[in-house]
Amino acid sequence: MDLRVVTTAGGHRLGGDGAFCELANAYLGHLGVRNFSACTVRSYAFDLLNFGRFIDERGIGLCDVVPSDMFDWLDWQAHKPRRTGKVVQLAGRRGAAPATMNRRVAALRGLFEYAVITGARSSNPVPRRRHSTGLRAHPRGLLGHLGPRHPRGSGQLVRQDRHLPESVDMADVAAFVADLATHRDRAMALAMALGGLRSAEVRGLLLANVDMGLRQVRVRGKAGKERAVPADPAFFSELAAYLRTERPPGCGTPECFVVLRGPTRGGPMTEAGLRKIFRAHRASSGATRVRPHRLRHTYGTELAAAGTDLWCSGN
Repeated sequence: MDLRVVTTAGGHRLGGDGAFCELANAYLGHLGVRNFSACTVRSYAFDLLNFGRFIDERGIGLCDVVPSDMFDWLDWQAHKPRRTGKVVQLAGRRGAAPATMNRRVAALRGLFEYAVITGARSSNPVPRRRHSTGLRAHPRGLLGHLGPRHPRGSGQLVRQDRHLPESVDMADVAAFVADLATHRDRAMALAMALGGLRSAEVRGLLLANVDMGLRQVRVRGKAGKERAVPADPAFFSELAAYLRTERPPGCGTPECFVVLRGPTRGGPMTEAGLRKIFRAHRASSGATRVRPHRLRHTYGTELAAAGTDLWCSGN
């Protein structure tokens, strides 16, 4: 089967034939019904694509997958060369990173749980991580069961090191922002660096949710949660200049940031468009470590350095 990820009216799906492709697309549609974000559905589509290519290469049918195949799949990912554009990297790190493999395992576990619910399979072949016997003292104390639960990592099959989030030196942030050519681009970058917004939140920011008077924006984050974010005056200064001089007159797009030139002028800023901006100006500014998510982590690092309690500051 010639599997690939395609974009449809309902979001990202797998293109191809066979029982696996049919099940995967039904599952991706199920995630959409459950109000998973478009970014999450897209990520799941590529994760399932990876497994679909593995079983196609090994000649394994959907109903023939057993737990041992999961570990063969992990080994296959670990030794499969990474592709960067049209270039296959033959040196350096091999295959997928542990965090990537664990994310793919989580996506596949959800797929097979859906298969069990719908009757396509009788059991889920994805192993769960070994847990303790329960005889050890609870690490959070006697009342720990009353506090928040943290299910992250409960399904990890590959051990991964924990790293502190990567941030960027403020001098590099300043050099990158100064190199940007439009008020729109500077406003988007400052929303991440000075407001802590995710790239998807910046692209999805609505004009109606920008409050110039209170100097804050309302954003919809993961799991549809909304939060009010106070933003730096520098962001609102660039935003006001963008709205006054750059946003196409009469533009009815509800999103704040839109395409300024080309056939899609006036349409909402896309993920590919944002990545292109960052890629071009990383090279011209010399701030090669600047990435959208690193700007968000830089904001968090600056808050922590100022003594802000990030655990209590929300999501």
